[in-house]
Amino acid sequence: MNAATIMIVEDDEGIRELMRLFLLKKGYDVLQAEDGFQALDLLEKEKPDLILLDVEMPGMNGLEVCEKIRLKTTLPILFVSYRKELVYKIQGLEAGGDDYITKPFDFNELEARIRAILRRNGWRSGEEDRLTILKYEDLHIHVDACELYIAGNPVKLYHKEFQLLLLLAQTPNRVWTAEQLYDQVWGYYSEGDVQTVKVHISNLRRKIEEDPANPKYIQTVRGFGYKFILE
Repeated sequence: MNAATIMIVEDDEGIRELMRLFLLKKGYDVLQAEDGFQALDLLEKEKPDLILLDVEMPGMNGLEVCEKIRLKTTLPILFVSYRKELVYKIQGLEAGGDDYITKPFDFNELEARIRAILRRNGWRSGEEDRLTILKYEDLHIHVDACELYIAGNPVKLYHKEFQLLLLLAQTPNRVWTAEQLYDQVWGYYSEGDVQTVKVHISNLRRKIEEDPANPKYIQTVRGFGYKFILE
């Protein structure tokens, strides 16, 4: 089995080394960058499967680094930050992050989140799967390629947006609560994560709906949650 490659972007050498040793022990390949500039340079040469990105870095903070990365790739990004307030988490998600964990963290929780992100985003250890395409009128979801097309035009989705859309589209007309969606897509649930789902649903609607205020595909079931409509 091929190992997933994790890039650690952290300016604190002590924290970076602890994460590196832990991930190596767990069987991952590890790349390191001490700041955002080094991370962007490294991405020109290497292709990690996931980035652990510190938010509070001098020179260029993690949110700025994430936005620059998103101009080139949709690979998963897990933010690491001392900031516990919900507003910072939302900023991270809106910048293009897939998840957000606060320091100090339990290393086993960190790995659980890494595994959940890799699993939900379709990382595989080299095996080839049959290409699957879900078609709903002009909306075509290329499952294994993690691509979305509307009327033949590609639509750029971040990883979590794609996984959320895929889950809803694979279970048409089923009502999901926000808590259930978070548990299925992110792999765990904790208080406050309902807002994460709402942010991603809103972003999805802006990208796939002709009229986001009156969605055709992803509809709200008041008092319950969301469902993907299939007439």
